[in-house]
Amino acid sequence: MTLRNIITPENRRRLLKELIREKGFVRIIEAHNGISALIGNNAHIDVEEDGQTYREEFDGLWESSLTDTASKGYPDAEIVGVDSRLMNINQILDVTNKPLIVDGDTGGDASHFEYMVKRFEAIGISAVIIEDKVFPKRNSLSKDAKQDLEDPETFASKIQRGKAIQSTDDFMVIARLESLIAGHGVEDALHRAKTYLQAGADGIMIHSKVKDPGDVFRFAEEYDKLCKELGDRKPLVCVPTAYNHVPEQELIDRGFNVAIHANHMLRSAVKSMENVAKNILIHKRSLEVDPYCTPVKEIFNMVGFTDVKEKDAAYQKQTGITAIIPAAGKSREFDDPKALLKINNKAVLEHQLETLNRCGIGKTAVVRGFKRDEFPDVNVAYYDNPKYENGFSIDSLFHAEDAISGKFLFINSDVLFNEFIIKNLVDTNLDIVIAIDGTYKYHTHMQDKVLDLVVAKSSFDGSPRRLIKPVDQKVLRIGKQLDMEQAEGEYTGIAYFSEEGAENLKTVYHDCKDTEGKFHEAKSFKKASMTDMLQEMIDRGYDVHFLEVNKGWLEIHNPEDKASAEEMLSTTA
Repeated sequence: MTLRNIITPENRRRLLKELIREKGFVRIIEAHNGISALIGNNAHIDVEEDGQTYREEFDGLWESSLTDTASKGYPDAEIVGVDSRLMNINQILDVTNKPLIVDGDTGGDASHFEYMVKRFEAIGISAVIIEDKVFPKRNSLSKDAKQDLEDPETFASKIQRGKAIQSTDDFMVIARLESLIAGHGVEDALHRAKTYLQAGADGIMIHSKVKDPGDVFRFAEEYDKLCKELGDRKPLVCVPTAYNHVPEQELIDRGFNVAIHANHMLRSAVKSMENVAKNILIHKRSLEVDPYCTPVKEIFNMVGFTDVKEKDAAYQKQTGITAIIPAAGKSREFDDPKALLKINNKAVLEHQLETLNRCGIGKTAVVRGFKRDEFPDVNVAYYDNPKYENGFSIDSLFHAEDAISGKFLFINSDVLFNEFIIKNLVDTNLDIVIAIDGTYKYHTHMQDKVLDLVVAKSSFDGSPRRLIKPVDQKVLRIGKQLDMEQAEGEYTGIAYFSEEGAENLKTVYHDCKDTEGKFHEAKSFKKASMTDMLQEMIDRGYDVHFLEVNKGWLEIHNPEDKASAEEMLSTTA
């Protein structure tokens, strides 16, 4: 839901003026964080009238100083600074698409207010409302707090400087009159309104904390006369928190253009949270508060998590990538299959699955053979190769031929790897791409191992830290019997096949499976490895590209490699 509320700062900023001009009257609801803003932004009812249905909703949002500071656990006394306020404001802007009016308290001194205007305007806020009290102000709704008003000329100068610093005509500076709050009466409020309008204020907000709206309405009546005298009718704003029995239509009839419901979202949330907390204490469980709680599913939908899941599912369906891990064979070096070797108390297979999941590869097929009953109960599709001793990796792979139904990753069961390799392999439009590593030449401890080497069309530049995109970088030969001096890289045991690449692999496999005698480096086709199949495909004219990597993987040949893996993973955990 949050990603649907997209709007640029420029378009949002001008909305308030446009709505007031078009509708004459707009209703604004308070928001104190992202979730309350989402609720206020999206709240609506369908109303039927004269046989027609139309939507009622809020026109914009009010970022209140009282509710912002209260939600942080602080009093409303200009204790929370502008930077902290901006963090909250940006949360609101991120998830909504309606105009935002910000409660600017007193605005600070004139220099502070200039910076406030500059920053607020830049991020798309439509208006700031500042009150004509001496800094630091005290909340207007308090019955006994001292309310000291600012000198009107000083406050007018602050307005002038704020208006001078803004760079567009869309941003509004609205003066909030505290005359009625301080007990100074309607005449003082009118005098101040005239002074502030002449200083360039874009509107006036008249505030009161008594239930009787008489003085507010008298001010509104005189305000119309004042605007006629000045020759320009600026919007008039009210906050009917104290006189909330007055219906909206009467506010419209009295000449108000904006009504702000200024603190109701926080107040209702606090009351509900108190009720829930006390009931859990009373009942020693949370069952009884379920009727007061929004279902998690609705919250998921509200904040966009449902959209994320749907997009993930659509992407997975679109890409359809399956990882296939042949893990049937018996190791000469270990008593267990390499897939089940514990690396820091976690099997190699589990390490592989965690990395694949982080890459968005949710479908995995594993071919079992040796000690197949000891494989963990994890979210994979298991295929069994009961005659694993007679074959090798290609034979095991095609025991899971049903999984080769589209794009797939081939991964040896003894390889640990990071996300970089997987993400870069699948991020290609090529049909067959293998990951190869040229840095084996720089590691003397690998020289005594039998490696799957690669001779490529394009040579590496000799640097141990470089990445070549798999474009026109083709493998010419691959296998264990290549001259190490001529080889440019080592095959990591990880390969990617597109849908067409997978179909070509199956075609070659079925064409070759009855081959008698030696098959490339293998004693027989039954004993063929992936390198033998890749060489066969290269010989038949299929392109096999490579992605160069220089770190982020380790093949476990022997106990020394296992120890190295445990040390490396313990330092990166």
